[in-house]
Amino acid sequence: MNPLRRLICRAALLAAPALVAGTAAASPASPREGAEYQLLPEAQPTDGPGKIEVIEFFAYYCPHCYTFEPYLADWVRKQGDDIVLRRVHVARGAQVAAQQRLFFTLESLGLLEQFHGKVFNAYHVERVGFTQDEQVFDWASRAGIERARFIDTYRSFGVQAKLRRAQAMMEAYRITHWPMIAIDGRFLTSPGMVGESGKISGDDALQGTLQVMDMLVARAKADKK
Repeated sequence: MNPLRRLICRAALLAAPALVAGTAAASPASPREGAEYQLLPEAQPTDGPGKIEVIEFFAYYCPHCYTFEPYLADWVRKQGDDIVLRRVHVARGAQVAAQQRLFFTLESLGLLEQFHGKVFNAYHVERVGFTQDEQVFDWASRAGIERARFIDTYRSFGVQAKLRRAQAMMEAYRITHWPMIAIDGRFLTSPGMVGESGKISGDDALQGTLQVMDMLVARAKADKK
């Protein structure tokens, strides 16, 4: 078995069967700090003045991130100009380094919107490994990206700086599992948190996360007035 296949996203609640039914301690409709979301001890600087910054910490190999992606994309479309979305591919050792570098290369080339979903599909559906640089280069060529330009960017100081920045952000935001959503540099939520708190899983946890995100965006807007 490919060693990368054995990597487990820590938000495993999404793949688990629903827990025994009962009265939930909280719900996405009335989220509580420490349950469906957390407040960071120190607010982090944000980009996108005039808008609410939403950051997704994710990884291409993560099956929960793959499942969450269409939900998040639809949610972002509905927000219109109220938010700005940033994605940060998390670090997870040498086996994920090529995937992380692939993400930041696409971002640097201005190709992320075009190819982000295709990378997810390549890994989870087509079973492209993305564990070695050459696997990434071959995929990029097949996808129609100029190979030499892609490799130059992949190995550039600019991408290396993005990798360092991603690691610093993971530490600053105290990212322990993914997908994890940060809002306005102050709040964190995730399908894992929502699922655990409400004793729900699957689609319920994903939809519940979007509800919590709606509330946190609204709160961030109100705080800025």
